[in-house]
Amino acid sequence: MLKEFHADLHIHTCLSPCASLDLSPRRIIERALEERLDLIAITDHNTARNVPPVMRQGEKRGFRVIPGMEVQSREEIHILTLFPDWPSLHAWEGVVREHLPAIANDPEFFGDQPVVDEEGNILEFEERLLINSVDLSLNEIRDQVLQRGGLFIPAHFDKDSLSLVSQLGFVPFDLEPDALEMGRKTRAALPKDPRDPTAAIPRVVCSDAHQAEDIGRARSVFLLAEPTLDELRLALRGKEGRKVLELIFPDPSRE
Repeated sequence: MLKEFHADLHIHTCLSPCASLDLSPRRIIERALEERLDLIAITDHNTARNVPPVMRQGEKRGFRVIPGMEVQSREEIHILTLFPDWPSLHAWEGVVREHLPAIANDPEFFGDQPVVDEEGNILEFEERLLINSVDLSLNEIRDQVLQRGGLFIPAHFDKDSLSLVSQLGFVPFDLEPDALEMGRKTRAALPKDPRDPTAAIPRVVCSDAHQAEDIGRARSVFLLAEPTLDELRLALRGKEGRKVLELIFPDPSRE
């Protein structure tokens, strides 16, 4: 039976240097449940080291967490890369780390990068600066992700920085992303003309949460059989009755 699933597919943990230190695995799951989400994805910058504890917290509460990562391409474009399971993401993380510049983080300037356990206890600090471009092109990232069974979704593609539009000025016709994530502050990137070359590419909207209170403020509603990556893929393709039902944007007065 198909039913509605509310999903926020772009959430950071405290490991992202630009995120709040209160984004522990426990707090993320608690907040997702408070917001009545059915599915989330964890997408820290160029790393997946805090994904397993969030997945374990989710399992304890019967809540599904999609393992993912937000990768910054050579062109300085942010991309959501989502995977069906931890081994697939772990293999991808090895590739990303191999291509991430070995530049040390400056915690006083960029912020701390704590690796934590399920309760948020700090195990160590990631010493390499995570908010850098990896030495992989947009197309190379797409190919690597698809080879591992993942979803390739340019993040906040309509924003004025670190996006397809800001860096390239357009969506390449041969890119063929699984979806385009819209910035949560505007509906302007919804196609209004069927002749728009991007009109056939499904849109999603997510919170891009860097603070706990942002989780779930923007979300996408899907018609699925269960909260899995394979079901999301079917919905984005409009196959077997699965579909994107609604994009929910936050109250502008709170932005």
